[in-house]
Amino acid sequence: MLVVTHNGPFHADDVLAYGLIRAFVDETAEVVRSRSPEDWARADIVIDVGGVYAPDQGRFDHHQASYQGPLSSAGMVVRWLAADGHISELVRDALQRQVVDYVDEVDNGRLQPQSGVPCFANQVQAFNHGNQTLEDFDAAFVEAAEFARRFVKGIAAGIEAIQAARSKVEAAMDAAVASGSNVLELECYCKWKPAYFELGGADHPTEYALYPGMDGKWHVLAIPPGFGDFAQKRSLPEEWAGLTGSSLEKATGIEGAKFCHKNRFIAVFMTREGALEALERTDRRWRKQLA
Repeated sequence: MLVVTHNGPFHADDVLAYGLIRAFVDETAEVVRSRSPEDWARADIVIDVGGVYAPDQGRFDHHQASYQGPLSSAGMVVRWLAADGHISELVRDALQRQVVDYVDEVDNGRLQPQSGVPCFANQVQAFNHGNQTLEDFDAAFVEAAEFARRFVKGIAAGIEAIQAARSKVEAAMDAAVASGSNVLELECYCKWKPAYFELGGADHPTEYALYPGMDGKWHVLAIPPGFGDFAQKRSLPEEWAGLTGSSLEKATGIEGAKFCHKNRFIAVFMTREGALEALERTDRRWRKQLA
């Protein structure tokens, strides 16, 4: 696939548009940066140049007077990707919410990137600095587009991971209620928080999540009261705070206790059984204090 865009300095929208194409249509798509109509004519896709918006023809420009919509080339491309089945509606919504709508706003002058904030537009702009020739800009564009490709692929992977985790999280929530446990136990690590709170986790009786880490150890996380909240429904015990190794083993009474963060939101144990026993002892002590 041959993609053509304009040469010289670039912006977040043309970088993102090409990154989206390489992420979801053709990872090997080549780019030619040119303002020559001859190059536009031979291209499979033309972005941010050429004066034509015609998705069925692979043309995505927004500068011509005949186009009065709110999109930049990035917004045009992401709509086409969804319409042609290259991405799901869920992924399109996530892409628009997390980066594309913002880039459209900036490129069309409705929003000014804030100085000192490493937003996508400012990060792309940094790739322009120091270039002295058209060839320099071409090379920097390719680097910026690879950054954009990895970024949008990550957004899509995150959405897919959340969807894959949903059934596991729902089953774990039901199991905790059925057993009267305050522990959300997951058989493997997954992106559980979005699904947990979408499924009513804020009002769910679980207070801790337990899951195996990639290192084989078992992680206990104090569940926050809401998605993105830094507080905890119930913090891990104060006497565990900041301890590691033998000091934490002594405080918990559990052999294989490895680490507890000083802010008491995560602790690590060598075994599942040790982690559960530590939480059960904590719960018994807490209930005794309430009584």
